[in-house]
Amino acid sequence: MDMPLPLKFTETVPLQDRFQRSLRELRVSVIDRCNFRCTYCMPSDSLNGRGVFLPLEKLLTDHEIEDLVRAFVGLGVRKLRLTGGEPLLRPGLPALVEQLAGITELEDIALTTNGVMLPRLARDLAAAGLDRITVSLDTLDPEVLSRMSGGKANLDQILDGISAAESAGFHQLKINTVVQKGINDHTVMDLLEHFRGTAHRVRLIEFMDVGNSNHWSESDVVPNAEWVERINEKWPLHRVQSGNPAETARRFEYVDGQGEIGFISSITQPFCGGCTRARITADGIFYTCLFSNKGTNLMPLIRHSEDRDDLQQKVSDIWARRNDRYSEERGQPGHDQEKVEMYRLGG
Repeated sequence: MDMPLPLKFTETVPLQDRFQRSLRELRVSVIDRCNFRCTYCMPSDSLNGRGVFLPLEKLLTDHEIEDLVRAFVGLGVRKLRLTGGEPLLRPGLPALVEQLAGITELEDIALTTNGVMLPRLARDLAAAGLDRITVSLDTLDPEVLSRMSGGKANLDQILDGISAAESAGFHQLKINTVVQKGINDHTVMDLLEHFRGTAHRVRLIEFMDVGNSNHWSESDVVPNAEWVERINEKWPLHRVQSGNPAETARRFEYVDGQGEIGFISSITQPFCGGCTRARITADGIFYTCLFSNKGTNLMPLIRHSEDRDDLQQKVSDIWARRNDRYSEERGQPGHDQEKVEMYRLGG
């Protein structure tokens, strides 16, 4: 059986939305399943019985994902991130990465994972052309980690995954740490100390109101400004200036040269004004914001359209109408809304 040829899309001037934000980054969820039940993403009490996850035949195929990415590349996307769920649970992921690495216009292909399956897959992912890996690790306290992951995470397995990534050639990882007041905030300094002196960059993420099931409250948020002050008292920091308005993290370096740390502060210091990211779920729903309450089903155009250029035109039309800035409007009258769960959007 002949494999379908990659679709050809015409390169255009980078697309802009109603706030003149270009479309430059795409996040594709390759599967909605996960082997953890993290309280801020997929708490176990939110999974209402069986059938909550997509059957595999409903997922975009490898070739459909490639076609989709090529369409977005034709509109200006240059950075791609593969997410989940837990993306390493997708069968044959290295083969998909290899296909996507063949899209020469892409400048960066990254992946976010909980790290548990990296000992098995890191070398294959590196050989396939993956550029970067982000590992989610919220604490080095085994008991706290277990509670935050719904009893699923094992610290040694995650650290083994980080070591496997290093051995495979991923020498500079990002370590994503979601901080919740009264849950893991007392363990943050130990985690920072563990990674000081390495090439890895810890990023402290304010607990966000993504989805509806994580019981978010602003009282559970530790403002990142407090962390900057506290860390600076122990290990002096200086700000790393960035000319990229789309960068989500405010970056600081340790003055003593022991590495870098980032702060993602969607609650207290929103960065909507520079957001250039689009998101696609594992079943082909297009969302223009992490805090979206509705998306556009692209699957009919991906799987059934006779004219595949229609897909690129549809994406272009949606982005041109985009006016999302949820984090800047959070709490204003009329802006409370039901939102899509994080494990569907991939963070």
